[in-house]
Amino acid sequence: MGIREMISHRMRFINKYTINRITLKIAGAPHSPFSVVRHTGRRTGKRYATPVIVEPIDGGLVIAFTYGPEVDWYRNILAGGTCTIRRHGREYDMVHPELIDGKTALPAFPFVLRTILRMVGTRQFLKLEFQKGHETASV
Repeated sequence: MGIREMISHRMRFINKYTINRITLKIAGAPHSPFSVVRHTGRRTGKRYATPVIVEPIDGGLVIAFTYGPEVDWYRNILAGGTCTIRRHGREYDMVHPELIDGKTALPAFPFVLRTILRMVGTRQFLKLEFQKGHETASV
């Protein structure tokens, strides 16, 4: 494991057990920059909530993999095929997880976020489609 991977692994650990717990208190609120993805554990069957950075994209929402796709929440969504996202005070049932690249996803993010995501080396994103019949007018 290289130094960059070691630092990333340590940051994921710190975020998972400290920062995420604090961020969850504001994530998903009407004017919060963070959203909440709710997912079911692939092994435990427990429900989990994880703060994420989400933006609308054609037909759905896109989530930035700030620590790469080796995160539990992504593996859980992939295994279950569904999740719920709370963004700006509204809940969205999401289906059809698809890994997409930065060229496709980054234009969905505001300039400041796009710049930060590029600076931290975010190259992969998760696109999710709205569940059929789900209200999408005020994403």
